[in-house]
Amino acid sequence: MFECSSCNEAFWDPGDRDEHMDYERHWIECETCTRVFRTQTACNQHMNAVNHWAPTFECETCTSTFSSQNGANNHMNAKGHWLPTVPCQTCPTKFHSEEAAENHMRAKGHYKNYCQECRRSFMNENCLRQHLNSKTHRGTNIACPFCRTGFVTASGVSHHLESGSCPQAQVLNRDSIHRIIQQLDPRGVVCKKQIGWHNEQNSTYSVTDSAWNGACWACYLCKKGFNSRKALQSHVNSPVHKEKVYHCLNRGCAKDFHSLAGLFNHLESESCGFMRFEGVQQVHNRLNDAIMNRRMISGF
Repeated sequence: MFECSSCNEAFWDPGDRDEHMDYERHWIECETCTRVFRTQTACNQHMNAVNHWAPTFECETCTSTFSSQNGANNHMNAKGHWLPTVPCQTCPTKFHSEEAAENHMRAKGHYKNYCQECRRSFMNENCLRQHLNSKTHRGTNIACPFCRTGFVTASGVSHHLESGSCPQAQVLNRDSIHRIIQQLDPRGVVCKKQIGWHNEQNSTYSVTDSAWNGACWACYLCKKGFNSRKALQSHVNSPVHKEKVYHCLNRGCAKDFHSLAGLFNHLESESCGFMRFEGVQQVHNRLNDAIMNRRMISGF
């Protein structure tokens, strides 16, 4: 008996079998070219030999395969077999939706920039660092050595003193503090090396009507505009246009600063990676101790 390879029909004569297969189109077709075969085995041998197997499209979850991506997509839609694609910001887990990922990260505290204590997420690492170094977490534990007012940062204490705001040390300001530190810092650990120092303590600038340009009060040095004469007056008498007298403690960093507060703010930001925030407070304490006790600054 000669069997059709596609159905259950059987024939006494091979010619009858072939005639049946022609009429019913029961030949086994190659998945790529136009060749046909009497048996699946012969067809498979051909496709193996010339790599004529048709591409298959797999389900992302189960073992089902399809002849087209559209077929695979229809199957995965119907069965819910799509792999999750929305990642957690911290762990390897993925989810089918943004909402599911958000719920997971909120429950686990898995946001990339996340404060566990406050249960708040932040846009980037810098915003998180600023939050962690804020009054909320740091308190006001850094005290002015004269009036004992508490501040969050070393830069806050320095600005308090350099601006002449301390009621117990009104003789101190940016210039007098720099003069003291310069005397105690012959090796230039904190201060920039200078041939001479022009005392800017008594230099006060007044804003005249000519600073008004019709739209704002403009600084003639930097061209920055202000909404009021008073704001411009504060600007021109701030350290911003005065000489940069301090350098970063990191010798690999080229930053210079107008004020001690600016130097400490730079270090507290950790932007040059020289030290952690906590280390800046230790440097501030040691510098204060050197100033108060008139000891030479040898390093930090």
